[in-house]
Amino acid sequence: MRHHGRIAVTVLLALALALAAAACGGSDNGGTNGEAAGTGNEAQNVSGSISFSGIWTGEEQTAFKAVIDAFNEQYPNVTVKYNPVGDNLPTVLGTAVEGGNPPDLAEVAQPGLIQGFVDKGVLKPIDFAQDDVTKNFSDSIVQVGTFNDQLYGLMFKAANKSTVWYNVQAFQDAGVEATDDWNQLLEDAQTIKASGLPAYSIGGADGWTLTDLFENLYLRIAGPDKYDQLAKHEIPWTDQSVKDTLTEMAKIFSDKDNIVGGPQGALQTDFPGSVSAVFSDNPKGAMVLEGDFVPGAVKTTLKPETGYNVFPFPNVNGSEPAVVGGGDIVIMFKDSPAAQAFVKFLATPEAAEAWAKLGGFSSANKNLDTSVYPDPILKKTASAIAEADTFRFDLSDLQPASFGATVGQGMWKDFQDFLANPSDVDGTAQTLETQAKKAFAGQ
Repeated sequence: MRHHGRIAVTVLLALALALAAAACGGSDNGGTNGEAAGTGNEAQNVSGSISFSGIWTGEEQTAFKAVIDAFNEQYPNVTVKYNPVGDNLPTVLGTAVEGGNPPDLAEVAQPGLIQGFVDKGVLKPIDFAQDDVTKNFSDSIVQVGTFNDQLYGLMFKAANKSTVWYNVQAFQDAGVEATDDWNQLLEDAQTIKASGLPAYSIGGADGWTLTDLFENLYLRIAGPDKYDQLAKHEIPWTDQSVKDTLTEMAKIFSDKDNIVGGPQGALQTDFPGSVSAVFSDNPKGAMVLEGDFVPGAVKTTLKPETGYNVFPFPNVNGSEPAVVGGGDIVIMFKDSPAAQAFVKFLATPEAAEAWAKLGGFSSANKNLDTSVYPDPILKKTASAIAEADTFRFDLSDLQPASFGATVGQGMWKDFQDFLANPSDVDGTAQTLETQAKKAFAGQ
């Protein structure tokens, strides 16, 4: 998921690492291709080194190491070499695939990117883990990793992106409370500004934060059916429903004095920076509209519920409750007993627990004991995806990667430009449509 304090590395370095890992990866002393890794004594016989490229950096990279450590307790003879690529992963993976040197495994947040790899025939199915996945995840989550009627991905890390996080003291000082109504939220933002603090903290340097805001508003304004149509480009981005949503977004973006640092400051603030501005004893902003992974983005002295709190993304004009979600999906480029063993482990409650107890993580694993989550807020938000009546996967992640998930272009860049100039609704819609048409034609 995008998610989340990531840093970019150069394509050259990533390819070098992938090539080096590939040279020693995939080797094993037990089983042949297609065999599932065993447990107990069989696990002792599985060995090798596997390369794993992902978007998790910083605190998330540290947390994932705990997952690898838990895996190595069962499989001590397998080495997992994790390469933290950050938001440039789609570009890096695409280049590595074209060069014939992809990592053994990767973790991506874009089903659209995975579909492209499946269509090119460069991914290996993970049917060997079908029973493990269906036992521990709901059908809706299994479907996220299913392409062309075959299981290719495991959504290991989930995200409920329909949440609003706020500084409790800032809300109290302004005399406002959590609300379930969008118009009331906008009104409360004005009250917060009048109290002397900007209401909105926006990590505009990471374009995906802006697409998340659009998607939450669009699902509520246009409804789930049109959401599905736009995701597949069955309706154009110049559709009135898109313009209506952009107009609603502009009510925040044009309120320049109510954004921490103003629009230009927001465009220079990454996601962790936007969270830090709110999760502080001396906050620079009152709230950040982002996913349930917010608390894991930074270290803070504030305590959940008393220092910071959360409420669901509000309804728009009485819209039904809905959740926009995301997920980081594990895929396989090179099959080996070692790689299979790691994928099967990631499907277990034990793997989810290793990260969940550290915070900043939500699992869609229905068999995970939610008591392992370290604070009461996570216990609530972590189960929201499974309980949602209307759930839709992050729209930008369903697009061709060149349009929906690439730094400096497509949706990310278009919404950054819109943050800088929120008056140009028609021009923004037309730019989105032009780029979407090109991206879908190139699939």
